[in-house]
Amino acid sequence: MLSTFPQAVRLDSVTKIYGRSDRGGHGVRALDSVSVSIPPGTFTAVMGPSGSGKSTFLHCSAGLDSLTSGSCWIGDIALSGMNETELTKLRRKHIGFVFQAFNLVPSLTVRDNIILPLRLSGERVDKRWLQEVLERVGLSGKAGARPSELSGGQQQRVAIARALITRPHVIFGDEPTGALDTVTAKEILILLRSCVDITGQTVVMVTHDPVAASYADTVLFLADGRIADRMESPTADRVADRMTHIGAWA
Repeated sequence: MLSTFPQAVRLDSVTKIYGRSDRGGHGVRALDSVSVSIPPGTFTAVMGPSGSGKSTFLHCSAGLDSLTSGSCWIGDIALSGMNETELTKLRRKHIGFVFQAFNLVPSLTVRDNIILPLRLSGERVDKRWLQEVLERVGLSGKAGARPSELSGGQQQRVAIARALITRPHVIFGDEPTGALDTVTAKEILILLRSCVDITGQTVVMVTHDPVAASYADTVLFLADGRIADRMESPTADRVADRMTHIGAWA
């Protein structure tokens, strides 16, 4: 089990350069020798100015993008050297994703959207676990509905349920509340917080919102592709104040 390892996610001297050519082009250094360890059963928010490397950090950590140099680990599994088929299997089994765009299949019911990762990997559906997940996200009465029949907040709950159904060790969120109103966003953040507090999962969330970051245990601040600071037990006011002194915003 990945949860038995001291770190759920680990980056060792990770550098990611986009657009470098063989003719001497330098490209864009989105991450610059980033090293960080994220313990299991914690909630980490990643913040920074536009272009600071937040999304690249998430994509590299989750095996969605290759590294220029360095190494990334999920538990004791090194992502470097894996081919795309191996990475796909790893993501389906150990990683859940929640994005700003809900990425639901319009023609599928709530139930079928949730169990889609299991269908794709050929695994059987544990009906009791499915029902528990539906209840946890507050959708037990909506299993047969289509996404078009749901509010934005309900659609994001489906996305979180889909991320939970495989019992992943890490849930990565990329601006998961960015498309929601403040009241609905709070409900989603409480739900993500419960994934950590109740079931001991690890949540890593990219956000631009200091209020959203305040639900985390730790905030990592990125600037110019590097970790500029970190904050434990954050509050919205402290996070907002720190953001005014980060990178290009300083």
